[in-house]
Amino acid sequence: MTRPLLAVDAPSLYFRAFHGIPEKAAQTGAGEPVNAIRGFLDMIAQLVRTRRPDRLVCALDADWRPAWRVELVPSYKAHRVAHGDVEEVPASLERQVPILLEVLAAVGIPAFGVPGYEADDVLGTLAATQAAPVEVVSGDRDLFQLVDDSRGTRLLYCGRGVAKLEDADEALVQAKYGVPARWYADFAAMRGDPSDGLPGVAGVGEKTAARLIERYGGIAEILAALDEPGSGFAPGVRTKLDASREYLAKALPVCRVALDVKLPDFDPALPREPRDPETLLALAERWNLAGSARRLVDALAG
Repeated sequence: MTRPLLAVDAPSLYFRAFHGIPEKAAQTGAGEPVNAIRGFLDMIAQLVRTRRPDRLVCALDADWRPAWRVELVPSYKAHRVAHGDVEEVPASLERQVPILLEVLAAVGIPAFGVPGYEADDVLGTLAATQAAPVEVVSGDRDLFQLVDDSRGTRLLYCGRGVAKLEDADEALVQAKYGVPARWYADFAAMRGDPSDGLPGVAGVGEKTAARLIERYGGIAEILAALDEPGSGFAPGVRTKLDASREYLAKALPVCRVALDVKLPDFDPALPREPRDPETLLALAERWNLAGSARRLVDALAG
């Protein structure tokens, strides 16, 4: 059996770890919180143990709100801006991310982003360019669009945590949302997503969007059908879609994950032992990470 590449949405997992583990439960002796780091390392260790990958890459947000997406849909993630174009992130989490990246580097797990793109786009490009099978790990439902049985791409959706992963193939996406994975981005653009500042088509929710896709196809096919006499749209739905043509034309490329990002050179091979054990030991001692670091190292060695 061919072993998978685990393509990990690092921000999704470390935000989940930060909010899932109380700061007081994971601190250094000086009271510095390390809950996001410990939780993230433990999740990676569990994934390595249970999924048995032979490759592992962590994707980062080099640009969490790319200008090209904002130009198309100005409301995109606007509610999550702290100031300027800086994401609103809890200060105690923000301080932990550089330490986590040092730990990953010492272990030998590549973690990178690409300027002008989000982690989702890095994950999409990994899924499109790396040898199958590829298992994308994220709590971001936008990544259901990457599921592709013919390519061997699955989404390990951790919306309820890594311990309760949904191992998504095309059948699961269809059952969960009523649309094929290849049209999930079209579905999301119509439905909208308040968490990303995407308004959607007013009055068109999940069920209506799914019915439209089932009958006509993606947004391009739906808009083309609007211009055909007797195409079967309810008058109210026709009016709503017609009024949203410009929005849909812009929202679809915002919702679509890029598949052709120029990635830096990296070695995805799963390290069987730490690349820099002395640095890892020093980090583990400084930041009270000995247990989590040991669990990860043991999982890699297994």
